[in-house]
Amino acid sequence: MSLSVGFGIGIPSSPLASNATRLVSQSYAQANLPNHRRVHMRTFRCTISEPFQTNDQKIDRRSAFYQPSIWDYNYVQSLSSKYAGDMYVKWAAMLKEDVKRMLDQVVDPLDGLGIIDDLQRLGVFYHFEDEIKRILESTYNHINEGWNTDEDLQATSLKFRLLRQHGYTISEDVFKNFKDEIGNFKTCLCEDVEGLLYLYEASYFSLEGERILEEARDFTTKNLKKILKRKDMIDDDLAILVSHALEIPIHWRVQRLEARWFIDMYERRPNLSPTLLLLAKLDFNMVQATHQEDLKHMSRWWNNTRLGQKLSFARDRLMENFLWTVGMDFKPRFSYFRKNMTIVNSLITIIDDVYDVYGTLDELERFTNAVERWDLSEMEHLPAYMKICFLALFNSINEMAYDTLKEQGVHVIPYLQKMWADLCKSYLVEAKWYYSRYTPSFEEYMNNAWISISASVMLAHAYVLCTNLISYEGLKCVEKYPNLIRCSATILRLADDLATSTDEMERGDIPKSIQCYMHETGTSEEEARKHMKYLIGEALKKMNEARVEDGPFFSRAFIGVVENLVRMTQCMYQYGDGHGAQGPETRDRVKSLLISPIPFEEKA
Repeated sequence: MSLSVGFGIGIPSSPLASNATRLVSQSYAQANLPNHRRVHMRTFRCTISEPFQTNDQKIDRRSAFYQPSIWDYNYVQSLSSKYAGDMYVKWAAMLKEDVKRMLDQVVDPLDGLGIIDDLQRLGVFYHFEDEIKRILESTYNHINEGWNTDEDLQATSLKFRLLRQHGYTISEDVFKNFKDEIGNFKTCLCEDVEGLLYLYEASYFSLEGERILEEARDFTTKNLKKILKRKDMIDDDLAILVSHALEIPIHWRVQRLEARWFIDMYERRPNLSPTLLLLAKLDFNMVQATHQEDLKHMSRWWNNTRLGQKLSFARDRLMENFLWTVGMDFKPRFSYFRKNMTIVNSLITIIDDVYDVYGTLDELERFTNAVERWDLSEMEHLPAYMKICFLALFNSINEMAYDTLKEQGVHVIPYLQKMWADLCKSYLVEAKWYYSRYTPSFEEYMNNAWISISASVMLAHAYVLCTNLISYEGLKCVEKYPNLIRCSATILRLADDLATSTDEMERGDIPKSIQCYMHETGTSEEEARKHMKYLIGEALKKMNEARVEDGPFFSRAFIGVVENLVRMTQCMYQYGDGHGAQGPETRDRVKSLLISPIPFEEKA
């Protein structure tokens, strides 16, 4: 008996995948179209000689009891938006010109910085990159002539935050003016609630060893919490802003979610710009329309692969995998990036469950060997369910690499394949720990776990997908796991463990960072969790430094994606397992970002 399985993915007939030509259609009509950067939807058939059940029935396999996806395929395909029409494109273009004139007419540099801050939080900053750069350059040049010590705390903090965010070198010493003779922040600052809030936000751009900014964070956090308890010191709107900041600072909030939230807050501001508010609402809905089309495209891809159906033990999380990509880069022109990163995320999720839940140790060793060799002939040694999985991985990554070869003439398969091999080897280490009931030391666990969390694989593909001029120097830098990647992976691992380790331990998984630390140090779970949060904070400081240190090797677009992955990490694991558990918070975020437009009164 044979089983024929259809996939909606494929690879080109090319030197990259010569072994696959017998399995894949050689028709590439789309290759002559102007935009080669697309996810192809061709279908090929793979015949597997034995049914899944033949061997699986003899093996007692684990189950994580993952629930089916709550996002029905037909429902996703039914999504539509009127904001994709030409009328709205023209309207938005007019509003953008009005905002550009507003920026050109700015006289006071601080007014310009205030508008930049609003543009960023409203989510429309990407339309005004040249204007923002001009204002920031002018601000920085004035600083080189001498810092204005007469500026208040709010102005100094805003200037510092925006300049550091955009890669300018600026010392923490600019805050010395707000300290007293013995080196403490002045008590009178506690009366300036907005100044405290802006200093608090600035403190999250600190680097390792910056004592003034560490003190600023402690000082502002303590006093803002006190102020929230005193209704006579703060109005309702400002209290909402303070509470929002204390929960998660601007620097580490997901841009699209922050825009959706801040648009409502901005509308309550007495001195708002009606033009900017209207543009923010319209642009949000237009971007949402683009995301819906991307999502529908990937939903068709996922349905075509039948991976969710054939590998029913694994998480069917197409929607969540797509949501990660929106967090990594939401801008409309990055549809190609989002589509392909959804494929990468979906494959990671499936393969993670193969190692964590379903595969025997012998099967996992064979699968790891197949990925390391990157050869279709290795499929002969795999059980049926792994054949499906390996072929999907092999063909999907080769096709992305073929697109890159066509576009940029760069052969990226050796680099991407190494990342997948490293990931699978790290999964295998954890599987061996599980089967031997071994508890590693905290250091031993982390040395493996920052790779097994898969951030390095995600970011290796992100580098290829979002870099206009890929260099072999950049690829080699990614391959060596620079601090930018290592820190983001560490944050993802620790945040994941904080949110999911309890459930995973209950189903018999290996000890995670919290349990390894408790086992090694004898501390309580509460203390261990506190230490993990401290390590996340330290890694965030290193990230701030790495975004500058690794800047020469990477584009601003890629550095932004790395930072956004960290932001998305903290979002997805803020209330538990936002990726796998399909909880109410993730459902609400999906609805607000991808389904429900912002209502507003349209012009007649």
